[in-house]
Amino acid sequence: MVITVFFFLLGIFLLVKSASWIVDGASSLARKLGVSSLIIGLTVVAFGTSLPELIVNLFAATEGAGEVAFGNIIGSNITNILLVLGIIAMIGGVYIKREIIWEEIPFALLASFVLFVLSGSLFGGKDFLTRNDGLILLSLFGIFLFYIYKITELRGRNFNINSVIEHSGVSIALKLILGTIGIYFGGRLVVEGAIIIAGQLGISEFLISVTVIALGTSLPELVVGAVAVLRKNADLAVGEIIGSNIFNIFWVLGIVPLIAPLAIPTFIAFDIGVMFLATLILFILMFVGHKHELRKVDGAVLVLFYILYIWFVIARG
Repeated sequence: MVITVFFFLLGIFLLVKSASWIVDGASSLARKLGVSSLIIGLTVVAFGTSLPELIVNLFAATEGAGEVAFGNIIGSNITNILLVLGIIAMIGGVYIKREIIWEEIPFALLASFVLFVLSGSLFGGKDFLTRNDGLILLSLFGIFLFYIYKITELRGRNFNINSVIEHSGVSIALKLILGTIGIYFGGRLVVEGAIIIAGQLGISEFLISVTVIALGTSLPELVVGAVAVLRKNADLAVGEIIGSNIFNIFWVLGIVPLIAPLAIPTFIAFDIGVMFLATLILFILMFVGHKHELRKVDGAVLVLFYILYIWFVIARG
């Protein structure tokens, strides 16, 4: 059991670290090829933040572990909003830009609602997310990317990628190769470990995924967000967190059913509802008290909701 837990945690570490290497290497390569910062930010960097979830879900789908896949995505999204944003707000009040409130949060709400419908939670039960469901999610993902690209281009906004433009060719190659190897084995260790641990402890694979895996893959966002608050630049971290949630549903859950049908847990309607509610609460908080700001008390409310949700999931088993 101890060895299984060790390799499971090692898998989470490999996933997060390898995704970072891939993003650094791919961003540097794109920069050397003359690709604009805007395109790099909207593709390589943004996609890279969802790589751990994608790899875990691909392995989970091929092994028929639907609870791991859904727990990973839904757990990560709930953790990002309730725990990560909650802690960030508790460190210091966070002002959120208008475009995040009116452009990204509504898309995150739409993503949650669409997943609720496609999972059969609205019109009766379904057993799998199918290829057609994946195509619907990817189509919405394409619309989201096009919309964000046009809005970003019109406003002349750009992405700061100066930290990755000095890597040598050898360094880029090593990051891409080691990152790809690491994320592959990390994904296998996480999925296999979650299945074994759940079986040995007599708990659901969903519980392991929605807590430990979700928290592990959300740690980078928490660290980056905390540092951003201390440097008075938290709005960027908030935008990346909301964007990551959208990517997780539209992109990750869009790709996986194209590879293999993804089994839908019978109880998943409640958890998708919590994910939607968490996003809705975040949206409402933007107009309560200090407009467009997450205050410390708001952060405490979000963290409290996270604790209550985790308590419910543990009680459910």
